[in-house]
Amino acid sequence: MTICKRLLLTGLLLLMIFSGMAQAEQLLRVLAWPGYADPDMVANFEKNTGSRVEVTYINTDDELWNKVLRNDGSDFDVFAVNTAELQRYINKGLSAPLDVSAIPNQANQLARFRSTGAISGLMRGKHLYALPYTYAEMGLIYNRKLVKIPPESMAAMWDPQYRGRVLAYSGSVHNFSIAGLLNGSKNPFRLSDSELQSATMRLVQLRRNVLGFYSSPEEAVRLYQSNDVALVFANFGTQQLEALRAAGADVGYVVPKEGALAWLDCWAISSKSKAPQLALKWINYTLQADVSILLSKRHGLANTVTATSFSNSKDKLIWLEPAEDQDKRLALWTRILSGDTLQKF
Repeated sequence: MTICKRLLLTGLLLLMIFSGMAQAEQLLRVLAWPGYADPDMVANFEKNTGSRVEVTYINTDDELWNKVLRNDGSDFDVFAVNTAELQRYINKGLSAPLDVSAIPNQANQLARFRSTGAISGLMRGKHLYALPYTYAEMGLIYNRKLVKIPPESMAAMWDPQYRGRVLAYSGSVHNFSIAGLLNGSKNPFRLSDSELQSATMRLVQLRRNVLGFYSSPEEAVRLYQSNDVALVFANFGTQQLEALRAAGADVGYVVPKEGALAWLDCWAISSKSKAPQLALKWINYTLQADVSILLSKRHGLANTVTATSFSNSKDKLIWLEPAEDQDKRLALWTRILSGDTLQKF
């Protein structure tokens, strides 16, 4: 009798252990930008897969990098990153090659995105490290009540008439690229030391016009609603435009004549993922037409599955590339935000 009880208890204990392991394997940890994993979208995935999803939102590339870098990426299973930023994740061994055979919905994507080998940054050797999900250009939003003539250049943010009426983005990398582009640099992503110095001077001068530096579309809307804002650098592109219009703002949108930086966000899987197969299912799920179209309907973002009106083929777009030294840009940007004067650079 005692032996039977022991066997029974042992069996129950093993059952509890294996049950707990199964539950742990069904947890998917997603790191994404706002709008990429809405609650109802997540709930539907959970229902279809019998899994549980934890979503962590980020608002800047720097924040994304720091979260993935911590604990060598083991805190997350799948994350959204643009093609330029993706390179340092691959270099650091933080992202894993994708098994495309487990993502059949890739066949749903528009032709330009199905040709992954033709998109710079997705491949490393023969391995595919990410799949496109959404994209947008970084244009310029203007208040129709305060700006009567649509601006033609991003240089309008430095115009003295808009002192204290400009909203700028708080991320470090893109701001230096914009300044470099305006300064005439041949490649705004690969600035020389002298070009980086000139870009720094230009960004210091921008501070006098900036009302505030935002980190999310929602924060930009709040700042816009409570202040007399003339111009907004749209780091999140048409997503911000739609968010402001939904809030009742009378705003216009332009792609500057010198061109607009444009990002292509993709799903990548952490090399330390605890649920890589579930992560593949997540990527496949987001490439369903009914799921991808939510990006456009709700958030004003172009998706990679259905053609939308958010991108104009005539616009000059400058696809993001890795910066020459992201850490150096971040260090300089931190000093700019802290208020260092021109003489200190």
